[in-house]
Amino acid sequence: MPLFRQDFVKERLRLSMTYLLILIGYAALMIALGMFWARRVHASSDFFVAGRGLSSGLVFSTLLAANIGAGSTVGATGLGYTKGLSAWWWVGSAGIGSLLLAFWVGPKIWRVARDNNLYTVGDYLEFRYDRRVRGLVAVLLWVGALAILAGQLIAMEQIFKVTAGLSKVAGCLLAAAVVTVYFTAGGLLATARVNVLQMVVKLVGFLAAVLFLWSVKGDWQAIKQAAQVPAAQAGTYFDVFGGGLSGILGYLALLTPSFIVSPGLLQKIFGARDEQAVRRGVGWNAMGLLAFAILPVLLGVMARGQFPDLKQAELALPMLLTNALPVWLGGLMLGALFSAELSAADAVLFMLTTSLSKDLYRTFLKPEASDQDLLRVARLTAVVCGLLGAGFALLFGSVISALRIFYTLLSAALLLPLLAGLYTRRVTARAALLTMLVSVGVTFLLERLTAGAGVRGVPSLLWGTAVGLVVMLCLTWIEQRSVTIAS
Repeated sequence: MPLFRQDFVKERLRLSMTYLLILIGYAALMIALGMFWARRVHASSDFFVAGRGLSSGLVFSTLLAANIGAGSTVGATGLGYTKGLSAWWWVGSAGIGSLLLAFWVGPKIWRVARDNNLYTVGDYLEFRYDRRVRGLVAVLLWVGALAILAGQLIAMEQIFKVTAGLSKVAGCLLAAAVVTVYFTAGGLLATARVNVLQMVVKLVGFLAAVLFLWSVKGDWQAIKQAAQVPAAQAGTYFDVFGGGLSGILGYLALLTPSFIVSPGLLQKIFGARDEQAVRRGVGWNAMGLLAFAILPVLLGVMARGQFPDLKQAELALPMLLTNALPVWLGGLMLGALFSAELSAADAVLFMLTTSLSKDLYRTFLKPEASDQDLLRVARLTAVVCGLLGAGFALLFGSVISALRIFYTLLSAALLLPLLAGLYTRRVTARAALLTMLVSVGVTFLLERLTAGAGVRGVPSLLWGTAVGLVVMLCLTWIEQRSVTIAS
């Protein structure tokens, strides 16, 4: 073997070992912090809603940490690589949804949860409608939530593969093991504290990486030239509105509703200590998302200039980490990415465990279950979900494809029943059930028939939601007429 080849192999091996040690050290720190805070978990209220004691700062950090995950990092950088600045709308739409959650839905549903001692969105749906609505939502969200958990694990597996040379199976299992251990120990009470560190690491890491690569290139004009975008495409690639109205509408339809009604986010809000903590914490989270949205997109554009022939766009960020950054900054970025995927994954585990233990186990299987029984089932569910998520991650091809399944199913199933339940008493359980079934059915039928392109440029999810709204209004009117005639 030539000497230069030997030196290259040795350098790559040394770099892989360095990053592997960073991963192991960071994983150990997350687990240790989770176990430390787990000592304060004595009841299911601590596990599910952190004793309803989260301050504005903790609400902000746990939400932002959860929202900056695989889709906002690896996925968004890949979109920036292929679509340019218009990929801002992927995370930007989540920020818009979070603003609506902060000042419209969040405070109102928090008051309902506080006044009626509700722990989960399933609790709310049964309180407002009945057990059937609760059960149907729980089943639908279980399917979608496993998909988004798989998306987080796929992103971590891709990072492990590029940085440390781990196989896909080993990467998925390692990622699932770390997040399962520290979440299972302490639930929301522990993860809300661990999320503070994760949030700081990811924000500092991404900002430092963008500033460093920008300084290397010199200015924006040099970055645009390095990207080597054909002249015919440059006008749209370097324009935030370059995706056109249909592209922007697609992002808004998919992501904005999801960040208003996501059970994982709403149940974190249930843990806020007061209404002000909800408004401030969720509002700060929204502003953080709107500002952060441009960072992975810029990294994607820069990656295109350095690696123009990537077969898989979602490898853009791991490739930058290992080939374009110095080791100290690469290590920080590795911690930032690991933090992003872990914090999003623990939010999904939170949604899955609370859904099964409260919405299915105590509601349908063992209503007389004690507080300790509920806590034990929640922890067992977290372990099982971690294993299932790893299995799904081995099947899905990309982060974005996995996330699209979850966001579509979540919005189609939950948006109309949850908002109607908050703002009117006229919609019955029967109307809510039929609305969910119609919205989900129409949405996924159109997705299949149009291969995800929508109808006449309008996303399938908007058509499905519109048809579901018509069904809800018509059935509510018929039921009100029947009551009036009968009386």
